[in-house]
Amino acid sequence: MTYQKRIGNLGETIAAEFLENKGYQLIDHNYHTRYGELDLVMLELDRVVFVEVKTRTSDTFGTPEDSVTPEKLERLQSAALLWLQAHPEVDDDWRMDVVSVNLTHDQRVKNIEHFINVEL
Repeated sequence: MTYQKRIGNLGETIAAEFLENKGYQLIDHNYHTRYGELDLVMLELDRVVFVEVKTRTSDTFGTPEDSVTPEKLERLQSAALLWLQAHPEVDDDWRMDVVSVNLTHDQRVKNIEHFINVEL
C-alpha cells in the first residue's frame, strides 16, 4: 500500500470516529461507482450524509479542502445518486459534507474541520 493510500485510510478512520462522536452513524464506506468512490456514508438522524474526506500532512499543496473542486463535487453527487438508487430503503433526504484532516508528520491529528452541506 502506498504512503498516500495509508494516510487516506487513516484520515477516513479519524473522520468516521470524529463524526460518530458527534452522533452520526456510519452506514457505508469506500463505496465504489463509475463516478468515483464515496469515502463515508453516514446517517445523521434520518438524513444520509455523503462525506468526502481529505487528509494532508502538509499544506505545501494547499489545505485538504482546497482539493475538493466543483468537478469533484459533481462526480461525488453522481456517485451519491447511484448509492441512493442501490439503497431504496433509506430516505432520500441527503447532503454532502467534507471533512478536512490535517496530520503531523508522525501521523497525529493536528486539526479536523467539518464542512457541512457543501454545494456545487
